[in-house]
Order: sequence, then structure tokens, then C-alpha cells
Amino acid sequence: MKALIIVPTFEEVENVPELVEAIWSHAPDVHLLFVDDNSQDGTRDVIDRLRAEHTGTVDAIYRERKLGLGTAYVAGFLWALERDYDVVIEMDADLSHDPSVLPRFFELLATHDVVIGSRYIEGGGTRNWGPIRQLISRMGGVYARAILGMKVKDPTGGFNGWRREVLENIRPTTIRSEGYSFQIELKYRAARAGFSLVETPIVFEDRRTGQSKMSNAIIVEAMMRVWALRWGQN
Repeated sequence: MKALIIVPTFEEVENVPELVEAIWSHAPDVHLLFVDDNSQDGTRDVIDRLRAEHTGTVDAIYRERKLGLGTAYVAGFLWALERDYDVVIEMDADLSHDPSVLPRFFELLATHDVVIGSRYIEGGGTRNWGPIRQLISRMGGVYARAILGMKVKDPTGGFNGWRREVLENIRPTTIRSEGYSFQIELKYRAARAGFSLVETPIVFEDRRTGQSKMSNAIIVEAMMRVWALRWGQN
């Protein structure tokens, strides 16, 4: 199984080396693609060093301004499809996604089309979150499921695995969502197309260094996009 992990980055110089080491300690054969939005803190220098040390295993897409998480993943998906990867994993750069669950992801991707790292099934959870953030996250999932009729317990989560057939069917360039709603739309489209989705528990740990990318605009955009998906305005 030829596998690629896509990691969007913006100002993650302190996290990238530790993340790469942790990923390869649990999934030594996986390839890595960083999609960087013009970081100015040395992130690109770190990625370039990794690329030089691991030619053919680490690569990057460098963008000249901050274009957002959704478009970063779209660029990564297209890059992966052009290079015949069998499965693609979405993963945050800030160490909030635990690489130790990667073997379980790959095991499930052998029998399912989509694997969702879920905070809200038995065995899952969050660590170092305040009550307000927990409430927003949980209610965001309830809101999306209620409007779209989704069975997925964690529709907004960003630690997910996709078989290439799903991405080809979804057609990444047609996705207009960002942030939370990008993750919702991916799962919604996959479910509507009849692909098999399975959730596996993860514990999401809040970032230890760097700045959170969460904003009120991302939350509002997600609320509006859910209704657009419901009305078929993809």
C-alpha cells in the first residue's frame, strides 16, 4: 500500500522535526508531503533539510501566501493522485494528532474506503482543552449531523485517511469549503457516494507550541457551508 501523509504548515518550525520523527517511528514506509503557506519562521528551511536528507520520501508544495487549510489539502490531494498513491492521510503539523494510531489507520484502510480519527466515540477524547472549546467542537458536530443526516460522530475532525478512489470521486477541485466545513464536506460527499466510512478513536491533544489557527470566521463559515451542502450547493 503506497501511502502519503499530507501535512499543511504555517509557522510550525518547532513542531515539524518532532512530528516527522514520531510518524516514522510508527509508519516507517510512509511518504510525507508538506504544504506550506509562506511561513516566515524557518519552517521552509526545516522542510528543505528533510527533503535533502530523504529524497523521494519527503516533498513539499510551497505557496506564496496564506491560502488556508482546505486549499492546502486540495493541492496535496491532487499531488497524490498524480503520483499514484493508494491511500492519503490528513494530519496536523502541531502534534495534536498522535502518530501512534497510524498503524490502525492503515489496517482499517485495507477494508474501508475512509478512516476517521474520532474524538467522540468510545476510547476517543481531547486533552488540554478548555470547556468553551470542547462545547464548540461537540456542538459543531451535532449541528452538522442534524442538518446533513450524517452518522459520523466526529464530522469536523481533521485526522482522516482516504483511499484514492474516494478522492477521485469527490473531485477535490470542486470543494469550496475551508476549515471545519472542509472536513465536513469531504465526509459528506464520501458518504453520499456510497463509500464505506469507519471511525477509530483518537485523543486530540492541544498544540504545545505555536499559534492556534482557529478563528470565529472559520466557525461561522462552517455553519453557513453546512446549509449550502444541505441545499446541494456544492
